[in-house]
Amino acid sequence: MTIDTPRAVPAGPRRSIELDSDEALRLLGSASFGRVVFTRHALPTIRPVNHVLVGGDIVIRTHEGAALTARAGQADERGVVVAYEADSIDPDTHLGWSVVVTGYAHLVTDPEELARYQDLLSPWVKRTMDYAVRIRPDLITGVRLTSADEADDS
Repeated sequence: MTIDTPRAVPAGPRRSIELDSDEALRLLGSASFGRVVFTRHALPTIRPVNHVLVGGDIVIRTHEGAALTARAGQADERGVVVAYEADSIDPDTHLGWSVVVTGYAHLVTDPEELARYQDLLSPWVKRTMDYAVRIRPDLITGVRLTSADEADDS
């Protein structure tokens, strides 16, 4: 087993700039993957997934045996509470952005809508993904991590 040697992070202070929800969603839409957080057996569970942003909603594809598919399928009309996180942070400089969305997830049941999402979003694992889950954001937060000497562009 090989242990990665930690990289030296360039010296210098950094600052965190809060993003408004529109900018946060724009950045999230530019990312190719993120992490969905949901409850499984009363404990938080995190899964890496790819997504597409459609009309402000996050859509991911899932499979029949996926825990999220089961949770969303058992939910009431409000859906199941989830969080979704995506980021782009440079591993060398630790500069970039991070966005977290909290909202309700529902299974997509309309056949035409499901077919549309299957066309828009290709699975990145070799597995049949016949289901889709739509996350409707309730709370959108985000930060941009910049060097302290950069001018505030927001």
